[in-house]
Amino acid sequence: MKKIIVAIVFFALLLIFGCASSTATKQHSYAVLLGLNPEDSSILSSYDTVVIDAQYFTKGDIAAVQAKGTVVYTYLNIGSIETFREGYDALKGCVLSPYDNWPDEYWVDVSRPEWQLFIANEAQALIDKGIDGFFLDNADVYYLYPTPEIYSGLVEILENLGRYDKPILMNGGDVFVGKAVLDAEIPLACITGVNQECVFTSIDFSTNTLLLQDEETTRYYQDYLARCKGAGLDVYLTEYAPKDARINKKIQDYCETNDFQYYISPSINLDR
Repeated sequence: MKKIIVAIVFFALLLIFGCASSTATKQHSYAVLLGLNPEDSSILSSYDTVVIDAQYFTKGDIAAVQAKGTVVYTYLNIGSIETFREGYDALKGCVLSPYDNWPDEYWVDVSRPEWQLFIANEAQALIDKGIDGFFLDNADVYYLYPTPEIYSGLVEILENLGRYDKPILMNGGDVFVGKAVLDAEIPLACITGVNQECVFTSIDFSTNTLLLQDEETTRYYQDYLARCKGAGLDVYLTEYAPKDARINKKIQDYCETNDFQYYISPSINLDR
């Protein structure tokens, strides 16, 4: 009987310390690493939640990261297209205008059937790889082109993604999120959170340097994110900060006070 009790106690301790050891490997809570090379994917297990461009990762790559307890969101560009993406030539008819500061990228008409089919196919391919959620970029097309057609096109795309029952983070897109969630009589339920870039910092694209954000913009985003939290959305920040401990501390304190997740990137390429 004593041997059985000892064995049970030993097994329980093994489970406890094994779990603690696994948790201890997580150095950070959140990272946006869209430019990460799959060959460097071992760093992803240092985070609780990561955002990657899963188009460049295999199903096995993603499963290996998830096996270490990391939640994997995938980038999906729903409002613009880069010329290097597969399928660009067939979608040139959807192009609206060039994307400032990003050569070889263009805003698209999200109401076009061929664009919506393209996004649906891309999403299914990503789901087949086993991703845990979507990180949707460039709903800001509605800010640039605030027409009923563009709004309805984004809603249709999101409702189609919602059928997968996966969490959806909107990267930016504050004008669209305001209309679809914050000010809507019936909020678009498939949106579960927002990721906002450059609340406290900004990028000077002419010199590729990282700067402080102006105070007016910071206040605008803080008000917006407070409304998002009040609406029950998860809130994440991505900052591009100089190596300044005071700025990093300000971001950390703000996020901890408001129960937000954050990532401070040393590179505008989000590759480390």
